[in-house]
Amino acid sequence: MATDWLGSIVSINCGESLGVYQGRVSAVDQVSQTISLTRPFHNGVKCLVPEVTFRAGDITELKILEIPGPGDSRQCGDMQQTEMGIPGVGCQVGPSQNGTGKVLKKPISSSAPQNIPRRTDMKSQDIVISPQQQCSKSYMDRHVETLTQSKGFRRRHNSWSSSSRHPNQVTPKKSGLKNGQMKNKDDECFGDDIDEIPDTDFDFEGNLALFDKAAVFEEIETYERRSGTRSRGTPNEKPARYRHDENILESEPIVYRRIVVPQNANKEFCTDSGLVVPSVSYELHKKLLSVAEKHGLTLERRLEMTGVCASQMALSLLGGPNRLNPKNVHQRPTVALLCGPHVKGAQGISCGRHLSNHDVHVILFLPNFVKMLESITNELNLFSKTQGQQVSSVKDLPDTPVDLVINCLDCHENAFLRDQPWYKAVVDWANQNRAPVLSIDPPINEMEQGIDAKWSLALGLPLPLGERAGRVYLCDIGIPQKVFQEVGINYHSPFGCKFVIPLHST
Repeated sequence: MATDWLGSIVSINCGESLGVYQGRVSAVDQVSQTISLTRPFHNGVKCLVPEVTFRAGDITELKILEIPGPGDSRQCGDMQQTEMGIPGVGCQVGPSQNGTGKVLKKPISSSAPQNIPRRTDMKSQDIVISPQQQCSKSYMDRHVETLTQSKGFRRRHNSWSSSSRHPNQVTPKKSGLKNGQMKNKDDECFGDDIDEIPDTDFDFEGNLALFDKAAVFEEIETYERRSGTRSRGTPNEKPARYRHDENILESEPIVYRRIVVPQNANKEFCTDSGLVVPSVSYELHKKLLSVAEKHGLTLERRLEMTGVCASQMALSLLGGPNRLNPKNVHQRPTVALLCGPHVKGAQGISCGRHLSNHDVHVILFLPNFVKMLESITNELNLFSKTQGQQVSSVKDLPDTPVDLVINCLDCHENAFLRDQPWYKAVVDWANQNRAPVLSIDPPINEMEQGIDAKWSLALGLPLPLGERAGRVYLCDIGIPQKVFQEVGINYHSPFGCKFVIPLHST
């Protein structure tokens, strides 16, 4: 009967299109001519479905790999899942001597080896199959073969069984005893069951989608708020950003208004760090310089400090180290220095001397006067020792644009100079020359400035300069703190590590 073949392990070849299937027979239907295999393997790989069914017309060849014994139940002798991937070493089926059954003879090799089952060794034996144990005619007519467990049939990774091994192949030596059976080294190394290996790849995206990050952060925030601990923030919060010159830890509150003048300032500025710098009137600024000179900060020292600070700012405006290096000797910057016959002009001459010492081509304009101030005479004497060029006529100034124009023509007191022909000629030349202008200590009244400046440099404390002064910078000329206190100014230096700092209008 067909039911007698239930529980047998068979190999079904369905041709090149469908391949070879192996599994345990779970159902045989003679009416519909179908056979079903449970726990099937397709071409040596375990199928994802627990059971497959074949029609008789699709089967090209059928081999019986194992037949349950007479006393075995259907589940007796159940093989491991990897067992299904073994291609058969089959036994030829032929008529028995008495003609009532078929005798399974010597095992022979049938196909390439795959996964080797782990079973106890058993001797090959002849199995007699009665006619009642035969399947339906549609199956048995197709080269039925069977496979029994042959002697030396062991689990070995990608190796042949002993019955199909080449005659010259050496059988590995057995070592060790386990449960009373000899096991070789390969079995000890590769003898673990591979049923635990997953058949499908792990779905990383699917498992990641199960994680609700917003809910987790909300739960953490709720817990910390209830427990009183410091909140770690939510993903939407942006971390605080600090500049390279800012401290993360602050020991005490910052006081931004550290300079207080005795009278209300007409205009206030602030530094890059936020410190407030108030402006002072020209009278208070003049008094400050007079008290400083009385305490030893002479005019010569002040001129030198102003010249150094102004030249540093000018060198930065000219390009700094990118422009002034040995590789750019052929591109020396050119500076036109416009000075008047007063102390402001002497400050410009001091700046020109330092610029010339730094390999800058300086053209100094100073009008001819019969009698010059002593400070101007001293500065001109030092400037003449440099490579700078001094001119007294507008015609000698360059016709082409220069890199920078430094304006020291205007003065706070000598307003009559603006009516001189040389002054008007120089102002016209500077306005026609398309070079940027730097003014050193410009006057307060915008009407007194004939040249619009892009930058202005104030000394000590700024004056309430207007829009024509451009961007205001402040330089430290070395006035001590107690000198500020003597004129009624509560002063704390806003310069930090620099001598020239930019100011911003508030």
